[in-house]
Amino acid sequence: MIRVISAEWRKLRRPTLFFGTIGASLFFTGLTTTFLYLMIDSHRGNSDRGRQVSREVLNLASGSVYGFASVGGLLGIIALCVFAAQTAQEYTYGTFRNLLVRQPGRIRILLGKLIAMKLFALILVAIAATVSISLSYYLSDRAKVMTALWFTSAGFHAIGQTLLNVTISVIYFGIMGMILGLLLRSPISAISIGVLWILIIENLLGAVKPTFLKWMPGNQFTTIAQGGSPDVSYSHALTLGTLYVLVGAIIATVLFTRRDVSN
Repeated sequence: MIRVISAEWRKLRRPTLFFGTIGASLFFTGLTTTFLYLMIDSHRGNSDRGRQVSREVLNLASGSVYGFASVGGLLGIIALCVFAAQTAQEYTYGTFRNLLVRQPGRIRILLGKLIAMKLFALILVAIAATVSISLSYYLSDRAKVMTALWFTSAGFHAIGQTLLNVTISVIYFGIMGMILGLLLRSPISAISIGVLWILIIENLLGAVKPTFLKWMPGNQFTTIAQGGSPDVSYSHALTLGTLYVLVGAIIATVLFTRRDVSN
């Protein structure tokens, strides 16, 4: 197991993948957090979907991580792309056969890859959280937001809770990407279908009938990162999101253990 994790981590720490992924996450994190404060008085809104987040909300103990929670869904999409690509490309390059020669246990290979990619996701979340909180504190004075409650015991509790929620969300997104990679066995197909569903199809269905969003997987994962929303409770999102991940993981694992590993 340790060797499988080490082998997968060797691929994940390649400069083009590691710094490219971190750079993309920091771009979206910085952009979302900056708009939240610089457009605080804009009538067009300063949050996603044109919503207005007031100073009173940002003055609360949870204000330091509001921007970080808002970007959780985008971080999850990045994780989905990485997990899907790293899984499906094993079929594209035919390396699964070579791996199974050295480690015939297919479940061990999957677990090792998953653990390595989870560690990658944890680093991604930690760096994004640090940048978002730092930017929030830096921009708070310009936006006339009070930070007195941010670093109290309640504030640190909010930071820890948001870190946990975003981590769960990002890992769930990533596992869904891994599931798509195992099912479709093509990086382009897995990434395109996953992103298309989350960013376009779910929003279209939600526009036609908003209640659909209460049952869509991408919306559940995003809601988990935000700690709940006016339309979907945190407990509902966590329960349904966990079910999606478990069912998908079981199906993908069974197929992986029984199908030929060639593309």
